[in-house]
Amino acid sequence: MEDRPRISTLLNSLANYSNTIPAATDPDKPAPAAGGGARMGTLIGVYLPCIQNIFGVILFIRLTWVVGTAGAIQGFCIVLCCCCVTMLTAISMSAIATNGVVPAGGSYFMISRSLGPEFGGAVGMLFYTGTTLAAAMYIIGAVEIVLTYMAPSLSIFGDFTKDASIMYNNFRVYGSALLMIMGTIVFVGVKFVNKFATVALACVILSIFAVYVGLFVNFNGNESLKLCLLGRRLLKDIDVLSDCNKNVNGVLHNIYCSGTKCDSYYSENNLTIANGIRGLASGVFLENIWDSFQEQGQLIAHGYNPKDIDVLSGSSYNQIQVDLTTTFTILIGIFFPSVTGIMAGSNRSGDLADAQKSIPIGTICAILTTSTVYLSSVLLFAGTVDNLLLRDKFGQSIGGKLVVANMAWPNQWVILIGSFLSTLGAGLQSLTGAPRLLQAIAKDGIIPFLKPFATSSSRGEPTRALILTVGICQCGILLGNVDYLAPLLSMFFLMCYGFVNLACALQTLLRTPNWRPRFKYYHWSLSFLGLSLCIAIMFMTSWYYALLAMGMAGCIYKYIEYRGAEKEWGDGIRGLALSAARYSLLRLEEGPPHTKNWRPQILILAKLTDDLVPKYRKLFAFASQLKAGKGLTISVSCIAGDYTQNSGEALAAKQSLKKTAAEERVKGFVDVLVAKNVVEGLSSLIQNTGLGGLKPNTVILGWPYGWRQSEEDRTWRVFLQTVRSVAAAKMALLVPKGINFFPDSSEKIIGNIDVWWIVHDGGLLMLLPFLLKQHRTWKNCKMRIFTVAQMEDNSIQMKKDLKKFLYDLRIEAEVEIVEMTNTDISAYTYERTLIMEQRNQMLRELQLNKKQSLGVCFDARLVTSQLTVSVQAIVDHHHNVDAKVPTKVRFQEPENNEETKLIGSSPKAENKENTEKEAKEAEVKETENDVQENKNQSPEIKKPTITPDEGDVRRMHTSLKLNEVIRKMSSEAQLVILNLPGPPRDTRMERESNYMEFLEVLTEGLERVLMVRGSGREVITIYS
Repeated sequence: MEDRPRISTLLNSLANYSNTIPAATDPDKPAPAAGGGARMGTLIGVYLPCIQNIFGVILFIRLTWVVGTAGAIQGFCIVLCCCCVTMLTAISMSAIATNGVVPAGGSYFMISRSLGPEFGGAVGMLFYTGTTLAAAMYIIGAVEIVLTYMAPSLSIFGDFTKDASIMYNNFRVYGSALLMIMGTIVFVGVKFVNKFATVALACVILSIFAVYVGLFVNFNGNESLKLCLLGRRLLKDIDVLSDCNKNVNGVLHNIYCSGTKCDSYYSENNLTIANGIRGLASGVFLENIWDSFQEQGQLIAHGYNPKDIDVLSGSSYNQIQVDLTTTFTILIGIFFPSVTGIMAGSNRSGDLADAQKSIPIGTICAILTTSTVYLSSVLLFAGTVDNLLLRDKFGQSIGGKLVVANMAWPNQWVILIGSFLSTLGAGLQSLTGAPRLLQAIAKDGIIPFLKPFATSSSRGEPTRALILTVGICQCGILLGNVDYLAPLLSMFFLMCYGFVNLACALQTLLRTPNWRPRFKYYHWSLSFLGLSLCIAIMFMTSWYYALLAMGMAGCIYKYIEYRGAEKEWGDGIRGLALSAARYSLLRLEEGPPHTKNWRPQILILAKLTDDLVPKYRKLFAFASQLKAGKGLTISVSCIAGDYTQNSGEALAAKQSLKKTAAEERVKGFVDVLVAKNVVEGLSSLIQNTGLGGLKPNTVILGWPYGWRQSEEDRTWRVFLQTVRSVAAAKMALLVPKGINFFPDSSEKIIGNIDVWWIVHDGGLLMLLPFLLKQHRTWKNCKMRIFTVAQMEDNSIQMKKDLKKFLYDLRIEAEVEIVEMTNTDISAYTYERTLIMEQRNQMLRELQLNKKQSLGVCFDARLVTSQLTVSVQAIVDHHHNVDAKVPTKVRFQEPENNEETKLIGSSPKAENKENTEKEAKEAEVKETENDVQENKNQSPEIKKPTITPDEGDVRRMHTSLKLNEVIRKMSSEAQLVILNLPGPPRDTRMERESNYMEFLEVLTEGLERVLMVRGSGREVITIYS
């Protein structure tokens, strides 16, 4: 309790919390005194910035063209659809922004803290790219206003009215120059950018006001804009009042006639002059109701008659051609950037006095205001301007004038200067905000390759991020056309808005305890509607741009998932995963799964060194190579001690296990248990690890390599007791022997995987090599299956049956039948048995002090120095202590949970108690032998004082014989897989020691061995 804060301290820290990002400061100047800075309210902090960012260049240079091309009805639907997206997104954003203290950073912080670092990083990069490309669009728009409507004489590639490519090349050159100037301004003087924002905002408001006044001033139309029509076609590049006639040697006559021969359309149709601004009272609205979508290259004309809209003579002369194929969806993509900018208020959340109040009110009011302006403009433009002039994108028919500017009051220069300055302001804001967004993503550390952009200059400015931003912006400028940039820009903003809606819907549906937004006017259905609209508009506008944006987001997501820093932000995706996991666990059955659904759920029992590091790392590599089983992997270990005193060691060991598992690419969980007894601790882990239907069914246990040389006489006890616990839990057991020789996951080996199938225990021996071969390490290995036949067996029929069985299992493997005959017990067998029992007697008799015990163990090592390894398929010597065992080695499948038996063994129940009694008496008698005689006896003496047990001799013979056959057939194999018999039920020292010795003898001379003991239930089936 003494480490926990008092309530008063907590409340004081929350009251003084500041979420403002510190401004750039001069390191040479002293820090200002602490104190609350000026905090902005809803109007100044949210509403007006949103207004400024939403109203953009599209309003001035493209909205009239959209209305004329789509018509009043579809144009209204286009604008309404885009405004609905932003309104629904604003509602979702308001809910997220009012769910706790709002950090500065805008949409990136909201999405990343709501959907997690993967989605946050992906959407943050998309939003950064969109903001950067928006700067490019604003720059090209500003250049277009200057060159097309203010100073056409500045063109450096000739008359761009004759060729659109000349115009776009001008945009690229002047745009690049303007970008350099604006980038320098941002680099040198951010204060100027902030001050210029006020000027730009004033220009936007003044320009819109001038347009509205002009629309009503021209209620009855005006005579200032005249159009010249040839038949139904609109003409350009002439003085309408003086040249719109067919006078011989006139301007049009010279264009359409060569000598006495004139263009047929020119000859057949008359020239007429029409007013461009017809006024609301003229009824032109009815002419502009329907759409006028056209293909690129067609002529702007009334109606859809091919004679009027198609170029029939091979030359368009001075008739205006459509430069872009238009459809409803394409126009949505072009117009959508004009409704973006709704995040401006949330981006300034650190400067707001009450962000949770200001962001919802300010943002929604700004969207309502701008939507009203856009929707009313559609109807007013359609009711004021002639259809042909609306469709004239660059105003070529009126001498290169901006249509909106000529509707404004009192003069067109109000709109031209205002739109130019507001566009520059928006571009400067984008170039200022984008580098800071990139720096925020880099500082979060979720995308490692962005780390260099996290640094700031001496003035606190993100210089490196600004350089990258200018470079990306330059790529956008090289496109040279607002109509090409706008759809691409729309994709990135639509992705961002879609994820904001997804975040809100997800949090609402999960109903997490922490989801308590102050903004109450939201619903998950509205958020899903917003998400659906975003996706629909993306694919309607440009499916390939949509796939590009999604592919980019997907790549960033997977990069962050695999290489990014681990971040826990309490996000909704993890909440969704938790809910899904809970739902799935409750649906999983508690009992064992169906055979077709069986997969190895692995429990790694890792032994730790004194430094709390896993002793055998390749156990993890081996488990990783089995990942084709698509099962769960849990790595655990046990530390001896008291948990209250060793909790720190347990935490360190857990981190070490987690690090090792990550390095070996084992996807799963780790845990460490502290217990006073390691055996009991491992038993507890085997019993309790897992949850519901996700409990391990397969245990990987390391082989106790030093059991012979250890100072303790029962070093194998932990291993055998763990094997017994696994068997009691009805779990499969894998014991890799020679684990240090197993390949790493990065290696690729070629050779054979040999399976020695002695006992059928559920088909695990067949399934394991198949799973291993799915991994690239073992992919090039071939599988061979060996089984043992006795003299009375039909080897040919056995081979056919086994091949048929493997064919039904869909497993490709070579089949070999090994015949083993009854042979006499060799003297070497007798000698190996004698050495084994002599060692047991020595350990039993010499219960001396530590120093003497070391000496005895040393002698024992000399005796057994030639013994190395061992496996299962041998004997169940634990059932029949002194039973007469013949030399047959064929095994049968365990029944009724009994231990594996040799066929032919005939235990005599009535003699069992007597046998065990005699064995105990013999043990007592042997203990009374002369200890000193045994100590002085050389290990090389072949005449021991004890007689080997006949059962042990038979079992040793079986082990040696089978080992001889395995080494003969599988000496070159990359991996040998054998059955592992259960440990003896008799827990006396000599019986356990003999069991370990038999396994050592069985696997002697084999480099890589995997001993497998199945759970007894089928894990593989021939059925689909």
